[in-house]
Amino acid sequence: MSRSGYSDDLGWSELNLYRANVDRALAGRRGQAFLREMLAAMDALPEKRLIAYYFHVKPEDVKEWGPKECGVCAIATVGLARGLDMSDLRPETEPYWVAKRFGIAKPMAAEIEYINDEANPSPETPEERFRRVRNWVVAQIESSEES
Repeated sequence: MSRSGYSDDLGWSELNLYRANVDRALAGRRGQAFLREMLAAMDALPEKRLIAYYFHVKPEDVKEWGPKECGVCAIATVGLARGLDMSDLRPETEPYWVAKRFGIAKPMAAEIEYINDEANPSPETPEERFRRVRNWVVAQIESSEES
């Protein structure tokens, strides 16, 4: 099981229903507003890099949590821009609680976590992750505006 909560336990019909919920969440008014906010927050980062598997890791957190990198994940860029306290968000935090904190649907929170952490099967640097995730965000905004 991953931070996104995705697993291989779903059958085809459940997976199709779930994917439809993800698509609706991303394409809906609230989802589109969040994606635009996330794009602006990502672009405002002083260092164009994203970390995987953690929300927001400060240098003082490295000793406690043990991640390799300091920084933020894609969703946490919005938290920084909003000035949210994210100190209680850990890798094991259920996507439901992440969604509730950020005001988005749970399938959308899980999908963004998946895209941030696992969508690229090969190793990548935080800078490469930033470019890949930013391109995905832009594609989600553009594709839903066309329809």
